[in-house]
Amino acid sequence: MTSTPFSQVSALFQPLLVKAQKNGTLIHNYHLSPSNFFLTTKNRCPTDFRLKQVLRVKQVSYCNRSEKIETKMATAITAAGDANSTSPEQNPGIRLQKIVLRNNHGEKLVGLLHETGSKEIVILCHGFQSTKESNTMVNLASALEKEGITAFRFDFAGNGESEGTFQYGNYRREADDLHSVIQHFTKSNRVTRAILGHSKGGNVVLLYASKYHDIHRVINVSGRYNTEGGVEERLGKGYLQKVKKDGFIDVKAKTGEVLYRVTEESLMDRLNTNMHEACLRIDKDSRVLTVHGSDDSIVGVEEALEFAKIIPNHKLHVIDGANHGFSKHQDELISVVLSFIKDE
Repeated sequence: MTSTPFSQVSALFQPLLVKAQKNGTLIHNYHLSPSNFFLTTKNRCPTDFRLKQVLRVKQVSYCNRSEKIETKMATAITAAGDANSTSPEQNPGIRLQKIVLRNNHGEKLVGLLHETGSKEIVILCHGFQSTKESNTMVNLASALEKEGITAFRFDFAGNGESEGTFQYGNYRREADDLHSVIQHFTKSNRVTRAILGHSKGGNVVLLYASKYHDIHRVINVSGRYNTEGGVEERLGKGYLQKVKKDGFIDVKAKTGEVLYRVTEESLMDRLNTNMHEACLRIDKDSRVLTVHGSDDSIVGVEEALEFAKIIPNHKLHVIDGANHGFSKHQDELISVVLSFIKDE
């Protein structure tokens, strides 16, 4: 893996900048520089000038680890009966603990702790309609574990094994769920080194940093800057009029099966979540990394540029050719994340 010369970045992003200008975005006020922008590719660069080589780390394949073993182990763990209880399950090379704790609403949040014995811990947050068992969450936790760093991946309320009702919005409430998780480990004398979120989870960790100001290393993977984006694609044209008339919209699969219900309250929660205002409240001494795929068709890479414009202590890393889930670029994603977490 190499870094693309900075002189080639402008050409790569010119179509995006033009698109942003047409949308009225003051993109011309932002200037990319070698110190805050990185682009990874698999092609060796022919010129001598390169971006800062912060990613010059050995490429280890973290993605071939058998998820079946981990899933089988996790299933075998007896669920804890009450809040803040743990049930450990150990295996050579893998130490998983199923953790159950309560959020501020009394709902049980369920997560898996990849225990290495380190005092420091990294907390991983899944995205929209996802769980702690997503490939990205599992692969990142396993990679951190291999580096001797304890990791915790959990389900937000209303998702996966956790209690509660699934909601379309819930951005700030999920940030509060994250706060409950961090408090749980703080009481156990753990130090949260970093929080990482993918997709909607990326929004959640940024919102957390803007509200609580106690975690100073934040990783936003494919988060959405404009929360109005993607709504019409999911809910259809005229969604505001429809939800105000009926009180809800049912999102259905092609088979007609109802996937989830969007209430007016949950829709307005999403639309009223202003990431621009939130990011302006992130402490200047908090280090923020945004990682985005250049071929993300769900959340366009131009949204990553918006985060880079307004967050003070920010680095943007675009992975060339990667989609929203980094399905073919998990190793590159992991290398970028590990470098940022381990960097002193």
